[in-house]
Amino acid sequence: MIDIIKGTDEGEKLTGKESKKGRWIALVVVLLLAAGGYVGGISWMKAYRKADVAATPEQTMDAVRAADAKLAKAAAARDVDGTVALYADDAVVMPPNQAMAMDKLAERKAWSDIMVPGAEITLTSGKIEAAKSGDIAYDVGVYTLITKGKKGALTTDGGKYLMVWKKQSDGSWKAEAVEWNSDKALPGMKTAG
Repeated sequence: MIDIIKGTDEGEKLTGKESKKGRWIALVVVLLLAAGGYVGGISWMKAYRKADVAATPEQTMDAVRAADAKLAKAAAARDVDGTVALYADDAVVMPPNQAMAMDKLAERKAWSDIMVPGAEITLTSGKIEAAKSGDIAYDVGVYTLITKGKKGALTTDGGKYLMVWKKQSDGSWKAEAVEWNSDKALPGMKTAG
């Protein structure tokens, strides 16, 4: 039987030169095994680190609540770029009485039309529900928009909004779909309820 550590064969005697050679071979084998274990361990750790560990619904709702608060703050400050930055690259924005905005330029225009000087915008989140997967949630809330007309008269609008938030590959939360509409009746229509 060959003793790998000593580099000898129990059945025969080795010369000093052969014994050294056997020890070198044993050392190389041990080093290769150690290197293989190290590389395998590193690969496993990288794969584990990259694995997206699902958040609990509560963690998701907290993250969405924080993202929603950032969006509300940007809107209140009439910060078009700050507001649009919280939309995913492929977001769909559905403002009232306008076409869908499906790119950053159209989203900026939709918000620029609202964020006129003197406008007061308030967004208040009411209900957030998260998927069990931890990567998507929706947020339902209300808004108030106060603007000054050309003659200085104030116009107040209020309504509701729906935002669908999705966890991005970098871990941030961005709005994937946004829709809002007024509670006011259109001219000639009665309000329900």
